[in-house]
Amino acid sequence: MKQSEVKELSVEELSEKLGSLQKSLSDLKMTHAISPLENPIQLRFIKKTIARIKTELTNRSLQES
Repeated sequence: MKQSEVKELSVEELSEKLGSLQKSLSDLKMTHAISPLENPIQLRFIKKTIARIKTELTNRSLQES
């Protein structure tokens, strides 16, 4: 998910997306600990997307106050 896509989403959608991405990241980490993932780059992609969403949520909360 690109930054431009993140900016288009509402706060509720971002929070929802953040929760689902964090759950999928933990699931992938558990799977990767048991047996290697076919594509371990997925972990990096999800981490970066989570960071983008958290950054956007922080920016929006700072703009409101």
